[in-house]
Amino acid sequence: MSKEKVIKRVISGSIVGLLVVIAVFSYIIYNRIFSPNVTIGQKAVEYIYIPTGASFEKVVWLLDQDHVIINEKSFRWAAHQMKYDVAVKPGRYRLKPDMTNKELIKLLRSGMQSPVNVVFNNIRTKQQFCDRVAEQIEATSPALMNLLNDHDYTGRLGFNPDNILAMFIPNTYELYWNTSADRFLQRMAKEYKKFWTTERGFKAGFIGLSQIQVSILASIVQQESNKVDEKPIIAGVYMNRLNKDWKLDADPTLVYALGDFTITRVLNIHKEIPSPYNTYKYKGLPPGPICLPTAGSIDAVLNYTKHKYFYFCAKEDFSGYHSFAETYLRHLLNARRFQKALDQRRILQ
Repeated sequence: MSKEKVIKRVISGSIVGLLVVIAVFSYIIYNRIFSPNVTIGQKAVEYIYIPTGASFEKVVWLLDQDHVIINEKSFRWAAHQMKYDVAVKPGRYRLKPDMTNKELIKLLRSGMQSPVNVVFNNIRTKQQFCDRVAEQIEATSPALMNLLNDHDYTGRLGFNPDNILAMFIPNTYELYWNTSADRFLQRMAKEYKKFWTTERGFKAGFIGLSQIQVSILASIVQQESNKVDEKPIIAGVYMNRLNKDWKLDADPTLVYALGDFTITRVLNIHKEIPSPYNTYKYKGLPPGPICLPTAGSIDAVLNYTKHKYFYFCAKEDFSGYHSFAETYLRHLLNARRFQKALDQRRILQ
């Protein structure tokens, strides 16, 4: 065999070998980028929550913790190639089964997170409100509480720490998970202004109450009854008392002042509690809402029924409705029937 043929064979073999190496390397690269590397098991939906300020190592830990990625090394390599390891963005991201490293990293790097529906209702206190919201977004309960108790901060929103709960209208709100306490409250302030339309504002002025006062009274009405058709009548009773400069004598305010929401029967001893929320002791509305009133309760106050009732008590049939009276004597008769029903059922407190 001639020397030239030998050289040609060596060159050909080298080229073939190089091509094989390139092919193998390309296959490895392809697999690292385009092969499925995400699993969500039997779950219908899976999300990853990346905290604000999280490092790339934190992201890897989260993925490993939830057993989301199949091959950590290939994810790390692809993340470095796509420069995600230096561009981590916080948020809530929805993962799909069999996502490739490229698809996953592209999603996380884009910051295109899935919003959350924040819901709050049946809230009685600021602490309960902060806890409920903190369960749904990144903002912590202490961070929210600190702002709600800050006179300067609440003042800039048009409230104070006592009446700030009037700003929150129970509903479902779409937000990003990594919303801070300040951004959440600023969003709620916008929603509050949106709720208080010109028409609602006009109605509040017409009945002689501020928007905050309407919410405070609505919170009392809401705790008195869950009957939609009865709320405007109860609101009318309290408006009659306010207009006559009477004390409200509202049992739910005593329950709130005591802080024991298990009480089912208000006793005379409860009426002596020294609290600005004790409407048996002090005239006018309490300093703030005793719960988060719904839009329906607020509208019940704005559109309260005009009548001559000054008294009401729960009906003895425990239907949830009330017996109304114009005179104290008639009210006593109604109350005695209800108290007798309580005694028969051994409801003592």
